[in-house]
Amino acid sequence: MIKITIYENSEQEYTAFHCIGHAEYADAGEDIVCAAVSVLVLNTINSIEMLLSDEFDLRTNQESGLIDFSLRKGYSSESLLLIRSLVLGLQGIQKSYGTDYVTLTFKEV
Repeated sequence: MIKITIYENSEQEYTAFHCIGHAEYADAGEDIVCAAVSVLVLNTINSIEMLLSDEFDLRTNQESGLIDFSLRKGYSSESLLLIRSLVLGLQGIQKSYGTDYVTLTFKEV
């Protein structure tokens, strides 16, 4: 299962997320749930990196499926929009495939 925690600040802005695990919907290389989550998450990170000048911290571990991302202070509204879009996409995956494969948790920081 992929466990995703979305971190929200006191202003209700999504500023960080933590993903870990693998969906195990199908065999490696054929797992469309894992692929969909990966595409959304990586595209969000790549978009912030390539299209915006916002700084962030990132830790990854391919074996465990870890992607730990957090915006640094001074982030733009565009980064917040990209992360909100990520959350929308992840919620759609969770709705379509169920919480046996993807769980989303929201935490205030």
